[in-house]
Amino acid sequence: MSDFKDKVVYQIYPRSFYDTNEDGIGDLRGVREKLDYLKDLGVDYIWLTPFFVSPQRDNGYDIADYRNIDPRFGTMADFEELSKEARKRGIGLMLDMVFNHTSTEHEWFQKALARDKEYQDYYMFVEGDENTPPTNWVSKFGGSAWEYVPDLKKWYLHLFDVTQADLNWENPKVREELKSIIRFWKDKGVSGFRFDVINLISKPDELENDYEGDGRRFYTDGKRVHQYLKELVKDTGIEDMITVGEMSSTTIDNCVKYSNPAEKELSMVFSFHHLKVDYKNGNKWELMPYDKSALKTLFKEWQEQMCEKGGWNAVFWTNHDQPRTISRFGNEDKYWKESGKLFAGIIHLMRGTPYIYQGEEIGMLNTHFTDINQYRDVESLNYYKILLTQGKTKEEALHIINERSRDNCRTPMQWDSGKNCGFSKGEPWIEVPSFGKDITVESQLEDEDSILSFYKKLIRLRKENKIVSEGSIRFITDVSEDVICYERVLLDKHLIVIGNLSERELEMKLALSLSNNISDTQVILDNYNEDALVEGDRFVLRPYEFIVLSN
Repeated sequence: MSDFKDKVVYQIYPRSFYDTNEDGIGDLRGVREKLDYLKDLGVDYIWLTPFFVSPQRDNGYDIADYRNIDPRFGTMADFEELSKEARKRGIGLMLDMVFNHTSTEHEWFQKALARDKEYQDYYMFVEGDENTPPTNWVSKFGGSAWEYVPDLKKWYLHLFDVTQADLNWENPKVREELKSIIRFWKDKGVSGFRFDVINLISKPDELENDYEGDGRRFYTDGKRVHQYLKELVKDTGIEDMITVGEMSSTTIDNCVKYSNPAEKELSMVFSFHHLKVDYKNGNKWELMPYDKSALKTLFKEWQEQMCEKGGWNAVFWTNHDQPRTISRFGNEDKYWKESGKLFAGIIHLMRGTPYIYQGEEIGMLNTHFTDINQYRDVESLNYYKILLTQGKTKEEALHIINERSRDNCRTPMQWDSGKNCGFSKGEPWIEVPSFGKDITVESQLEDEDSILSFYKKLIRLRKENKIVSEGSIRFITDVSEDVICYERVLLDKHLIVIGNLSERELEMKLALSLSNNISDTQVILDNYNEDALVEGDRFVLRPYEFIVLSN
């Protein structure tokens, strides 16, 4: 399999990136118009979230036609032009394949509803009494994971929204249909694929209630998932293309199998354990300050074990489903810039392929909306109602949604100081938040001390230094809880990454950080844009300071 260790991927949520026809929805032409910006940033691939025909119940992750482009986003000619122009600039396109489920408006599901038994077998239909779901599993969007169809006297499984029916991967016909979709887009010049919640595709042979959890332990990393992935990759000839799997509630051992080149499954994997360290009692909708010790432990386990066992991580802080990083882990006010650079550096110098989500590179923030009606995300709207039924006040429920909503990352990209921050001349599908609207690309392009400039430095560092792209990794744990510190090693080259996760000044001993392996050290990167405060054998870390030392 090909090596993507020195590559960087930029994720685009087309609906919110750039609108060229003034309908308030970003489009494929908008992506094309910003290609020079992305080339200047230095990225190698663009991951486009779904732009296929969809009722948009889950903003495109409910696909009704995998081979056609939703008119909201443009035409096939627009896509082909985008693909051609991206290739001219040395940028590949990665498409998002949602293969765990389809929209209930998909032709296959509609045929199933029309009593076509062949297509009923494309989905997880189960006969049963209308008052008794097949299991007590809970949908990830809330409520039962099963929906009853009175005309058929059958239930169908939907691990996500009720309009997202789970496909039956046990059926060879389904797998062949999905392979043909991959081949179709390969023929269009696509360079890679991201597979949505792909580790959920193998369901258990016997359905049973979960009296310990919400059901996920029965269908996560199922017993035939590796077999199915090997088959999909081999039969579509995508072995040497960049591929990444979104892995829900997964394990390190499974992710080694998914991403070890010898297994011939995927290039890399997304895992989300590090993004649950602020979930009180493991519940996304219960808030608490993030657990720094847990965060560092998870990074250490995943980074070191994936390194030791030959797996490969896609490293990231945020995406279209996560809140903004600075709002979540950093300081939105006094240390906004330092926070943005710190968290970028921590991820980009780890072992793995870095992913940048649109707006992250300029330090965009959460929405801070003041009314639930400003939200568009189905999950957020569902859980707002659930929180109210649980006894939360409207103010308490809105506060939780403000912290957790997927819309935090789905508001329009902020390009300039013009109308709607330059995103659209029309009325945006979701408003540009008034909070943080001065954070724009325009304001940072010529600023050498900006967050945007820092991202460019990080990308160059990965491409110019094999120790970043290929070196081993070891976390240094004998440090303050507020300090994250790890070492990258390649032959006789050493690199130490140190970050202060707090708003207080800290002291560190150089000898401890350098593990007695590095002499004649130099600061090669510092987010305060000046040399670290080094005095003798110690140095001072200012609030949210990020330092990279090398020999």
